[in-house]
Amino acid sequence: MNFGARVLKTGLAVTLALYLATLLKFPSPTGAGIAAIFALQPSIYRSWRHFVDQIQTSTIGAVMALLGGMLLSNQPIAVGIVCILVIMLSMKMNRADTIGLTLVTVISVMDASGQWEFALNRFLLLMTGVVSSFVINILVFPPKPRKQYINQIENVFSSLSLLLRTAVSHEMKESVFRDEKNALEGSIRSLADKYALFEEEQKQLRKPKYSETRQMVVYKNLLSSLQKGYEVLDAIDRHYFQAERSVETNAVFDRHLELLIKYHEHILLKFQDKIKPGISETGPLGDDNDSFLESVVQGNKHGNASRLRLAVVAGAVYDYGYQLERLDRVADQINRGSEEKDKL
Repeated sequence: MNFGARVLKTGLAVTLALYLATLLKFPSPTGAGIAAIFALQPSIYRSWRHFVDQIQTSTIGAVMALLGGMLLSNQPIAVGIVCILVIMLSMKMNRADTIGLTLVTVISVMDASGQWEFALNRFLLLMTGVVSSFVINILVFPPKPRKQYINQIENVFSSLSLLLRTAVSHEMKESVFRDEKNALEGSIRSLADKYALFEEEQKQLRKPKYSETRQMVVYKNLLSSLQKGYEVLDAIDRHYFQAERSVETNAVFDRHLELLIKYHEHILLKFQDKIKPGISETGPLGDDNDSFLESVVQGNKHGNASRLRLAVVAGAVYDYGYQLERLDRVADQINRGSEEKDKL
């Protein structure tokens, strides 16, 4: 059972919404609590955007429900028709994430046969819940997705390095390997969602700062490197053990994977500024990566099917190494920029 900041904030948002609804003497405070649950977002920007979007769609929904209640009464088929119209309109406005609360407003207003006093009351009740969630999200453990992203990068790399080091040697139990690999896939997907959040926030800035643009390049390359490492694991799982291979082939793969893992680890230390200036430069990987691919493709004397399978795995490993070289160049550029800034 996980107890984190989001769980705590959800409980606090519901509590605040119910208290405010009671103080404002709404007849049924429950709606405010429901709205607070739906409105909690992973970042302050998304909370604000959800707040604005919810006001728009809930206003439109309440107006349509008023008209529907007055013209069509509160029969189930009339409620269903208005809900369909509201969903279509919300989708047209690209406000799909607000549909749930908007439909709650529509159904509540139409249940009262289109009474405008009840419609206004219900609208204010839902806005109380949305505002409560927004306030709690800002004041209590405000989201720090960038710091969480970096910490998660380190944790994901630790899992990736363990799996890559034991993938070819086949030392880990298959059931444990499957569980760890599935957990790694979920963690990388979570990182991709966080990166999408950063990208979304930056697009809202008319003129993002150079430092913010550079930071996005770093985040993207860090994520891409982990994704390429996972693709190596997936290729090994799908093809490597189904192919005929010699002891020398196993040694070649194992040795090169160990080289890439150490290279990846060294690059992450560069980003963390933990490497001494005199030894911050890693050796060039390009020749080693090329010779690895050539040795696998040309040195395998087994059947055609085995050669193809091993070539697929070698291609994934080569691609991982190529991505690491790009990440290394980004790290060197940032370090040089920091040194020049310190001199100035």
